[in-house]
Amino acid sequence: MPPFILSSQNVLEYLNSLNLCTTDEQSLSKIELKPAKNFNLLVTFPESRKLLVKQERHNPEGKTAGEFWREWHIHEFLRTFPELNDIRANLSEAVYFHSENSIIIFNYLDNYQDVMDFYVKENLNSFPLKIARAVGNTLASIHGISVNNGEYREFLQTRDDYSFNTSSSNFNRGLDRLTPEIFGKVPADGLRFFALYQRYDSLGQAIAELINAFTPCCLTHNDLKLNNILLSLDWETAPDKQIIRLIDWERGNWGDPANDLGTVIASYLQIWLYSMVTGKSIAIDESLRLAATPLYVLQPSLRELVNAYLTQFPEILEYRPDFLQRVMQFCGLSLITAIQARLQYEKSFGNVGICMLQVAKSLLCRPEASIPTIFGVEATDFSPANLSIV
Repeated sequence: MPPFILSSQNVLEYLNSLNLCTTDEQSLSKIELKPAKNFNLLVTFPESRKLLVKQERHNPEGKTAGEFWREWHIHEFLRTFPELNDIRANLSEAVYFHSENSIIIFNYLDNYQDVMDFYVKENLNSFPLKIARAVGNTLASIHGISVNNGEYREFLQTRDDYSFNTSSSNFNRGLDRLTPEIFGKVPADGLRFFALYQRYDSLGQAIAELINAFTPCCLTHNDLKLNNILLSLDWETAPDKQIIRLIDWERGNWGDPANDLGTVIASYLQIWLYSMVTGKSIAIDESLRLAATPLYVLQPSLRELVNAYLTQFPEILEYRPDFLQRVMQFCGLSLITAIQARLQYEKSFGNVGICMLQVAKSLLCRPEASIPTIFGVEATDFSPANLSIV
């Protein structure tokens, strides 16, 4: 039997069959296609109620990647344990899931915009500390409330695909298995990336060491880019705990908190790296210095992010004395993942990619020395005794 495929023509009837809208609402509703990797429809009903209806893309065999199951599992996890109610308000609001059709439905959060849009489109080079602080607090609350809980771990590991987030292939994206066949499958820019990557033995060794040190101990998002973080439109007046929501939990699982914090820091760094001035005659150090969004403009927010995280969740430094070093390494790994994603979708690896790889190499191979470069302060300034004055 072929899979049910959502469309603008059948979505209202589908919602009606689920009692998510009435027959009267159908005739007064507006349907909007939202461009994304999945098929997304935004349905607006009278009185401004909105639902976001998402369906995973099917391959030629009619199958999907099954990512929405993982997202739904996170919401089921929060519903199963009432003591986690405090963090439910910081996630998206899933209301329905159909596994066979790979359809998931959310209440649309109309009073929010994603943080990357806020930074880049509306407030270029303006990075309010309150936003970074709220991101740090929210992430630390999610990690801290679930840390080292055996019951939570068992619930989140019930799927056979638990290895999805913890396998080495997920981290190094196949960089440990380069074969001659790959040279016939990637564009010329891809070959430039692989050639440069293979030049540094220390880079592959650092990634392998990071994989071995991976320490799952709490609920983690595992794809925490700034465009997966929503900011309340009322953020200036709302309390810190109410202005941030983390969305797109398709990779959520029991994981390593250093991965989440490193990934969001890497997303900040990409604002700096993608604003570089590059050219054949400009050295990398000069390109980084001439960036339209210099690193020093981001550093106060980066410090505030980490300071807020560690103030909210100081126990992590007791469990993991090397936590900040691991955060730096995961940050570097996230930059390499971003390079590979750009290669996959845009087939490009230019001077910006080369600079990004150099920064990633420093973060992965020299994590402790990278802390003052990235944050503008020493690692000791993030110690528990100094958190209140960073």
